[in-house]
Formats: sequence, structure tokens, C-alpha cells
Amino acid sequence: MPRSPIKRPPASLDLSQVLRDVDELPKKLSSSSLFGNSAPLEIEIGSGKGLFMTTASAANPGHNFLGIEIMAKYAAHSAGRLLRSRIDTQDSKPNAIMVAGNAEPLFQDRIDPGSLEAVHVYFPDPWWKKRHRKRRVVNEKSIRNISRVLRPGGRLHFWTDVLDYFENTVEMIAELAPEFGVPIPEEEAAANHDLDYRTHFERRSRQHQIPVYRVRYERH
Repeated sequence: MPRSPIKRPPASLDLSQVLRDVDELPKKLSSSSLFGNSAPLEIEIGSGKGLFMTTASAANPGHNFLGIEIMAKYAAHSAGRLLRSRIDTQDSKPNAIMVAGNAEPLFQDRIDPGSLEAVHVYFPDPWWKKRHRKRRVVNEKSIRNISRVLRPGGRLHFWTDVLDYFENTVEMIAELAPEFGVPIPEEEAAANHDLDYRTHFERRSRQHQIPVYRVRYERH
């Protein structure tokens, strides 16, 4: 199913407080360097249209959230959603920002070991062709990096509507990162309105009755 067209935020919105380019980031990514406090930090890899970032940051004001989106226009769209949410709720202390860039080198070099509360990966691009699978967000390198930066007890959430991707990921984690233990199924929430959906892809999958595979891991 094709994606719906993405809309860039209007020029009248000042996104400077909620959108950063990779080159503008501090050398090390932490709650202290990004938000000026010591709250637990959660990162979403591939934020898409920003529904999770907006709803999760509003529901968890005691945590900070960093969304990393490789497509600049989607990062801007997500930042616009965050900013409008802040304006609507009159929230003067943002606890979520978007970054336009590639997550892999950030996890590799710029996040300290054991410093993250959670990593979220929802409905990543499946890269269907076998020769392209090395481009998948969840791969051997990213699994090792995510395990390294999560604190003991920290969480990895992984959802997809592609069974092959799900099975391959579960197998890789079991082989490469046994410290994650067994995958814990995450239950589907009731869907009374849009905000019950964690992402737009989950909304679409449920509207079209496409199975979604949801697990989380808790690092030992």
C-alpha cells in the first residue's frame, strides 16, 4: 500500500526547538546534553510521521524522547506535530526533539554505554529484496549497539507487520544478544480513536486487518 503524501509544516512554525540536524548535535547524546536534565532518555529509530513521539512524550512527561528519522521531510513533519502539540497543551518545557539523520553512527559513536532507558523501532522499512536486507534498521550491528547503550533493565520495543522481518530479528537477537532474554509479547491496545495507535503504520495495518507482530525485550 502506498504512503499518503507527506505535508511539510508551514513556514510560520519555528521548529528550532524541536528539530535538529545531525551536525547541530552535541558530541555525546544524553538527557543532560539535549534537554539539560537527568530524566531517563528514550530513542525512537525511524519516527515516520511522529505519532509515537508526540503521544509518548505527552504521556510520559518525566522522560525525554529523541526521534531519529533519516528522511528530512519526515523529520520536519514529526517536529511540526511535536510543536503543535506543545502549543495546544501550553507546554513550555519540551521533552522531545527530532533529529534528521542516520541513527547507526549515532548509536555507534555518540551514546554512552548503559545510558538509555528504551529504544523503540516500529514498522521499519522491510527492504524486501535479499540483497538489500543489510540496509534494514535492525541488523547485526544495530542489535549489538542497542544492547550496549541500554541500561540493565532497559527496553527494546520492536513491532512489524512483516513476518519474515520479525522472525529474522528474533533469531538474531537470540544469537547475538542473549542478555536480552526471551521476547515478551506486547498486547494490542483498544482502538477507540487515532491516539490509541502507536504509529500510522499500525493504524493502517489494523484498518486493513494485517497481522502485526509486537515484542519487547528487557536487557539483563
